[in-house]
Amino acid sequence: MSSPSTSAHRPTDTHRESRKVQEMKAIRIHAFGGPEVLAYEEVSRPIPGDDEVLVKVHAASVNPVDVATRAGYLQGMIDIKLPHTPGLDLAGVVEAVGADVTSVAVGDQVYAYSNIARQGAYAEYAVVSAGEVARKPKTVDFVNAASIPLAGITAWQALKIAGVQQGQTVLIHGAGGGTGSFAVQFAHVQGARVIATASTDKAAYLKTLGADEVIDYTATRFEDVVRDVDVVVDLVGGDVTARSLGVLKPGGTFVTPIGQPDQAAAAAAGVTASSMFAQASVADLTEIASLIDAGRVKTSVSHVFPLAEARAAQELLERGHMQGKIVLQVAE
Repeated sequence: MSSPSTSAHRPTDTHRESRKVQEMKAIRIHAFGGPEVLAYEEVSRPIPGDDEVLVKVHAASVNPVDVATRAGYLQGMIDIKLPHTPGLDLAGVVEAVGADVTSVAVGDQVYAYSNIARQGAYAEYAVVSAGEVARKPKTVDFVNAASIPLAGITAWQALKIAGVQQGQTVLIHGAGGGTGSFAVQFAHVQGARVIATASTDKAAYLKTLGADEVIDYTATRFEDVVRDVDVVVDLVGGDVTARSLGVLKPGGTFVTPIGQPDQAAAAAAGVTASSMFAQASVADLTEIASLIDAGRVKTSVSHVFPLAEARAAQELLERGHMQGKIVLQVAE
């Protein structure tokens, strides 16, 4: 017969072990503000619902929208409840699946673009919907895979909305950034002639990605040298939007994920102008992975930080003019 003290401690030890298994490290914000509000702490591991997937996160990339979330700029558009774990892009291994999930299985290596209202990628484990997660490219590691989803999907869907076809000319503003570099590559793969605007130090890099011409926006106004393009993809915004309408040929298409173009000005110029917001898509992630595995598209990661140094990663992003993505390495 067990002694009372032994039997009394056994459930307690089991309970402690159970609690330990369910905890994880994550970055959370308890108030909106500067990078200093990012806290590295221990939290409960999320539990997937019937149509959701629990991913053991190996890497998560850092995006401008993460900074906007942290600063509170999204309040009024999206209801961010505090405390909140930011992060949209992740790559890792499926840890568990809900009862209704059949698209991926435990042990699959995946990457995902998380719901912007939920986010949660800056953590050791994250829950995403089945419609947000796809098998990652086989030819890149988790760090590079994590750099793809938001930037890749935004570029892919912008070109899809524009209906880019072989032989067309596409002007891409902000081509040196994460989304821009994918847009250059996707347009090139689709057989378009690509004109990119970027700073001089990124010109050679963009040529390797498939840009046929690179305009240094610090030295030349693009409207002075560009005429009659079929498509403009604007990843800069501001006055670039208005200036771009005049370089399109009649019937051309302007697409931007930044702000709202002036529809009256577009109509006066005889062109179509659209704003867009990237939507999670397993089909798009799968197609992008196929292009990467075929060697037709490549990733670019400039800096890698451990999860605990998310503050330093966001501070670097806010300084701007990055070539390549910043990624948080969560697991070795």
